[in-house]
Amino acid sequence: MAATSLDAFTPEEWASLAEATRGDRAYNPFISHSFLSALEESGCATQDTGWFGQHLRLESADGKLLGAVPCYLKSHSQGEYVFDHGWADALERAGGRYYPKLQVSVPFTPVTGPRLLVARDADPGDVRHALAEGLKTLTDRLGVSSLHVTFAQEDEVCVLDRAGFLTRTDQQFHFFNEGYGSYDDFLGSLASRKRKALKKERRAALEAGIEIDWLTGRDLTEAAWDDFFAFYMDTGSRKWGRPYLNRRFFSLIGERMADDVLLVMARRAGRHIAGAINFIGGDALYGRNWGTIEHHPFLHFEVCYHQAIEFAIARGLKRVEAGAQGEHKLARGYLPVTTHSAHYIAHPGLRRAVADYLARERREVEAIGGLLAEHSPYKKA
Repeated sequence: MAATSLDAFTPEEWASLAEATRGDRAYNPFISHSFLSALEESGCATQDTGWFGQHLRLESADGKLLGAVPCYLKSHSQGEYVFDHGWADALERAGGRYYPKLQVSVPFTPVTGPRLLVARDADPGDVRHALAEGLKTLTDRLGVSSLHVTFAQEDEVCVLDRAGFLTRTDQQFHFFNEGYGSYDDFLGSLASRKRKALKKERRAALEAGIEIDWLTGRDLTEAAWDDFFAFYMDTGSRKWGRPYLNRRFFSLIGERMADDVLLVMARRAGRHIAGAINFIGGDALYGRNWGTIEHHPFLHFEVCYHQAIEFAIARGLKRVEAGAQGEHKLARGYLPVTTHSAHYIAHPGLRRAVADYLARERREVEAIGGLLAEHSPYKKA
């Protein structure tokens, strides 16, 4: 059964799904009921914005929730971070129709996490297989060109591959906390030249009298959200033309999941001038959006990358995921990591072309990852 809104699931039902409950080590805040429902209720992810809910719901014979998939009927390819514009152009030049398509993802969020959600007391293998087949059935029933499962976990991609999906890889850069007791311990693991460069960069970022605040929990007042939203809109409008998230969304997550949110805010002359929003998972910190109303050299790196590492070490989190792309993160302690997606292409001609393309792309991603790893800033063993 496909539901057009997350309202089809109670918060208690959704919390019964693995990795969707706060407090678990594997907790991923982006697939929580609080986060996904805030996207819908704020109007950010709705039919009007091209994200029409088609959330898959798998029930037992007695109506008990066994599994679910956050899924959307899309009229465009914006806000996904796994790019298929070339596929759309190819099909439409050949006289086909690429949109609408189905998208299994967390809107506007390039973070790997569970996509085939399984109830805690259900059999993961059976439920994931049923959900994969259900997604294919939904695609065929709606008569759309394709379905895309992006930023999925590797074990889920294996299930989808067996169900006939095409697999795709890409790269991000993540910081891994090797049991560091402090940021200085982390610096000590770097090669001398890299360590000196980061120290110099951090001093330069703050030399205009800038101080850094960490805001989480009750510190996330509406005034703090007003400041951050101004930064987000200013920078987002210049980079993307139209930012995806509205002011209402930030108020909703502030009400529902304030303990899962970290705002890193830069303050100068008594007022905040820049900030980055992060989400706190069970064992990871997830960096998301950044913005500023003043330009200062290296401030972006300080607020988004160095402060995230400091917070993760202080909280004992295992890693920091700093968002999509960005080879510049490598010099700042973030290492290349492979991300995965799976694609069910209903159109046979497009499927053959995409399969050939993805085989070449996977080899290229693997080769680039190897080259990047050779330029790690860490001391050589």
